[in-house]
Amino acid sequence: MDHQIDRSAPVLVTGATGFVAGWIIKRLLERGVSVHATVRDPGNAERLRHLNALPRADGASLRFFKAELLTEGSFAEAMAGCGVVFHTASPFTSTFADPQKDLIDPALLGTRNVLDEARRTGSVHRVVLTSSCAAIYTDAADCADAPGGVLTENVWNRTASLEYQPYSWSKTLAEAEAWKIAEHARFRLVAINPCLIMGPAIGGKPTSESFAIMERAGRGEFRFGAPRLGLGFVDVRDVAEAHLAAAFLPDAEGRNIVAGHESDLLTALMTLRAKYGDRYGLPTRAAPKFLLWLVAPRLGLTRKFVSRNVDVAWRADTSKGRRELGLTYRPLQETMQDMFQYMIEQKYF
Repeated sequence: MDHQIDRSAPVLVTGATGFVAGWIIKRLLERGVSVHATVRDPGNAERLRHLNALPRADGASLRFFKAELLTEGSFAEAMAGCGVVFHTASPFTSTFADPQKDLIDPALLGTRNVLDEARRTGSVHRVVLTSSCAAIYTDAADCADAPGGVLTENVWNRTASLEYQPYSWSKTLAEAEAWKIAEHARFRLVAINPCLIMGPAIGGKPTSESFAIMERAGRGEFRFGAPRLGLGFVDVRDVAEAHLAAAFLPDAEGRNIVAGHESDLLTALMTLRAKYGDRYGLPTRAAPKFLLWLVAPRLGLTRKFVSRNVDVAWRADTSKGRRELGLTYRPLQETMQDMFQYMIEQKYF
């Protein structure tokens, strides 16, 4: 894919300190592309240290710009002269005080501000949106309601709300807003819809929910059993490659499900046992669904969530991304072990 990458103009990456954004920036700099990166505080040298340390090919540069998702016009300076915009900035957390303020507003209004700026910026010819499979479904049980029992790019999330799974609702609203703006824009919009993203970070301690799950595993919280929570899994490095393909392949278009493995949480965590089982309290068996249902409120879960996700298969059609973006996927064990090792080195547990 290297020969198709346009190095004549810089690209913009929003939310540069994020888990996915870090790998996108790394791949761009390695390929000789100059990057404009937006962050909340460009003066925070410690927070940007791992990005500044990234190797770069001749001609590639990395510049930081201050921008706030909720501030209109905030991205104008960073976007000036850019050919491609990667909009990755959006909160991914299950801990929040106010779902509207902490999840919906940053996702929806941030997408609106970034894409409206792209519409006003003549140099921008393509926008790659980091959406999510959460914009396609809420619970694994939704898969059964999809055509043929399999999620596709044609399916939209109709079951999330502000009250139930607001993160999924935030991603749904944000992506819908992006397509609405793109209808009247010169640029082409391409959406990347990854499932649960795992794997090592390029540095620091990301706040992504993925790391919160793995931290619980490393601390032994699942040693008496982990739920067979139906999920798709994908490596962050493969997600970064999907973004570059979406940006630079001439025919990339539409939504693209990016998922390497149809699995569940227990199966994924079990891939760690061979290498780390003697030192960490990793699960050896499934936590019974009836027990999880009973204690769900004490675990911070709803019984509805347990009913619709535990022991329920997750199914998605990944053929479009493989065919049109040329995607291939790492083995799940490699992803999980690389992530766990990274977290050991970073002293998460």
